Amino acid sequence: MTERLYGISDFYDIAAGAAIFASGGGGSYQDAITILDALADSGWEGSVPVRDYDGVTDACVLAIMGSPDAADAMTLDDVQRSILNTLNAYTAATDIAPTCAIPVEIGPINSLVPLIAAAMGDTSVAWVVNGDGAGRAVPELPQTTFGGATDLAVSPCVLADDTDDAGAIQSVVLNAPDAARAETLAGGAVSAFGSFSGIALWPSNESNDYALSGNYIPDTLEQTRALGAFLSAAETPPSTAEVASFIAELTGRVTTPLVTNFYITSVTQSTTSASLDTGIIRLDNSAAPHDSTETHYIYNLNENLIMYSSLSTAPDAIAPDSICYYSENTGAGFSNAMDDLALYFDASTGQSTGRCVSVIKIAAEEALYEAPGVVSSFAGLLREIGYAGAMPYPAT
Repeated sequence: MTERLYGISDFYDIAAGAAIFASGGGGSYQDAITILDALADSGWEGSVPVRDYDGVTDACVLAIMGSPDAADAMTLDDVQRSILNTLNAYTAATDIAPTCAIPVEIGPINSLVPLIAAAMGDTSVAWVVNGDGAGRAVPELPQTTFGGATDLAVSPCVLADDTDDAGAIQSVVLNAPDAARAETLAGGAVSAFGSFSGIALWPSNESNDYALSGNYIPDTLEQTRALGAFLSAAETPPSTAEVASFIAELTGRVTTPLVTNFYITSVTQSTTSASLDTGIIRLDNSAAPHDSTETHYIYNLNENLIMYSSLSTAPDAIAPDSICYYSENTGAGFSNAMDDLALYFDASTGQSTGRCVSVIKIAAEEALYEAPGVVSSFAGLLREIGYAGAMPYPAT
């Protein structure tokens, strides 16, 4: 079992890699950089062990849940208080303090949450599992390998807010029969708390024979770090083709540039009652839409779910395949959070900023689309936004 020690530079690389892998979700990349800058400024110079799950350690999935836009300008203090309050409530509810944690998904914020928990020094989390439940970010809990596991119960599922007053902390313990019901209940709790919440769920311990084993996608955290390191080491921003080629070699997943150096010319975004951002991103091959000869639309629910082209009768890409952003102008990926999109689209004028963006399709991890119920769950989300056609993988 290979153990790696991640320090602050690795945290930055993870955020950068996740900004691409996350398929437009997983939290704001700009917020992630702000959080990491604060962690660096705090003087933290430690490291966090990251390794495969050993099948004998008390563990849980640990994340931040909510709308990236509603949680705009999230700070390190916000994240740390959410983590601490959630883990304290989890331990009180289960009588088990988890020694390790795993990200629910790959995302600029959610890949970092377990790492920050371990770095804090005042939580039970001592190390982080090198993996996640999707190999990308996902809109809801059922679209994960955890959600498709038959031997890994989602409950008890614990959420807590980021209050720093011990007497005013809000938390809730949910007992749900499956990930879909947990998602509904948790969404209500997040709305009641405000814009976001810490969440600990899918406990893995002696009571279920440490059932995290075999129910997560391994090595995705290290792949994310490696992609970020590739970007940060480049003297000039790599081309879209170079990034796609690196991802394909790194992951073994088929990776295809869909559009290169287009412009974001329209953004429609709103937040649902379940604290999810829903929207449509328009991309044109000209910064002035009236001069465009090719247009693509990306429909998202926090994460990108489907992309259409004006030149094709079939979609460009459909989830669970990842539909990922990258910019050759900035050398970075980004999310659908408005503070990320602001580099490429000026909401005040309704026009492109002139910075180009590319979109890269990455085939879904086999473990994700083969997990029971995952493809059907994605299909349900797609039906909600008007697509009822064929899926890229058969439902299991």
